[in-house]
Amino acid sequence: MTTTIDLLEDAFTRIRDTVRRAAGELTDVQLTARVAPEANTIAWLVWHLTRVQDDHVAELAGTPQQWESGGWRERFALPFAADATGYGHSSEEVGQVAGAGVTSESLVGYHEAVYAATVAFLRSLATGAEARLDTVVDENWTPPVTMAVRLVSVVSDDLQHAGQAAFVRGLVA
Repeated sequence: MTTTIDLLEDAFTRIRDTVRRAAGELTDVQLTARVAPEANTIAWLVWHLTRVQDDHVAELAGTPQQWESGGWRERFALPFAADATGYGHSSEEVGQVAGAGVTSESLVGYHEAVYAATVAFLRSLATGAEARLDTVVDENWTPPVTMAVRLVSVVSDDLQHAGQAAFVRGLVA
């Protein structure tokens, strides 16, 4: 029998697979190419979707983000605050997701680390998952956001950005 956790794990696996295909084995020029002057780059799209997943899942799990605990922030060496996820970034900030630390390998590697943490968290929910998924995690919305809704929101946002990155790859690679 397929469970809710199985479905969520499958969704996050699809995101991981799309990230691998979209960002794998690209040059720095391809990663930072813009198909229009204000367009998002593959580097920013993959960094952003991974930061959001890392931030949101770590909060739900009550664990440190891979960004800090895995040393990814230092490897990327981006000029943003430690808690930046890319939400609300300007076109100029999108262009700053570049440089020596931002490579195809580091983007995919960071995503792999976040994916592993996400799957570990989902599997930790296996017992009593249905009840735990109904836990309210954000009362700033009407209706309040549950753990299930937050996870589906991350899946939706990540799939959109991963698809955008795959589209841009088709144009520049």
